[in-house]
Amino acid sequence: MARIGIIGSAGRMGQALAEAIAAAGDTLSGGIDKGGDPLALARVSDVLLDFSSPHALEANLDAAVAAGVGIVVGTTGLEERHHFLCDHAAEHTAVLQTGNTSLGVTLLAHLVREAAQRLGEDWDIEITETHHRMKVDAPSGTALLLGEAAATGRGIDLAANSARGRDGITGARVAGSIGFASLRGGSVAGDHTVHFLADNERISLSHLAENRAIFARGAVRAAQWLIGKGAGRYTMPQVLNL
Repeated sequence: MARIGIIGSAGRMGQALAEAIAAAGDTLSGGIDKGGDPLALARVSDVLLDFSSPHALEANLDAAVAAGVGIVVGTTGLEERHHFLCDHAAEHTAVLQTGNTSLGVTLLAHLVREAAQRLGEDWDIEITETHHRMKVDAPSGTALLLGEAAATGRGIDLAANSARGRDGITGARVAGSIGFASLRGGSVAGDHTVHFLADNERISLSHLAENRAIFARGAVRAAQWLIGKGAGRYTMPQVLNL
């Protein structure tokens, strides 16, 4: 049985993680929230699950490194600085950072990359996402993950080729760009669709999340997989051997 510690344990996702750990037959080594001691938790854990907040990430990564345990980072809203911190920590311990721990989304990203690679630039790519009214970041981490998959398939840089927040007289669509649109409302756990649109035909690849349990199950599977791995930056596709 793996000893899995949760950072961000009091929230809805933290509770779902605790249930998923029990269902998998593993041991919940403990849980902390704001003001808690991540190093103390890391020292009694085989692996950490971090679903807290971006501003807590540095301390959580430092704790994983100091204790010599792997860490799965599922916190969204990360900026370039946070990815640098993940890269630095990965020089010393196993770090798996992802915008979505769902196994279904992981497979969807694989299919999006394949479609983007095989379809020409005359196929426009637009990504739509819907989340509950309390979500604070947009586009969602999952939408950005899917955008990165599409950009990788096209061999382009997402940051230099994304279109967000269209409003007013925007002009014609820029060829080769990847568009994002975010909807917020109700209690939606997370719906994502990647649209490939060409003249006279369209392809839509979608994933609909009904509750947080799917993210928790995927996160626990990622944590189990990460135990014993050497220092490095790992991804969800590796968990599914994609």
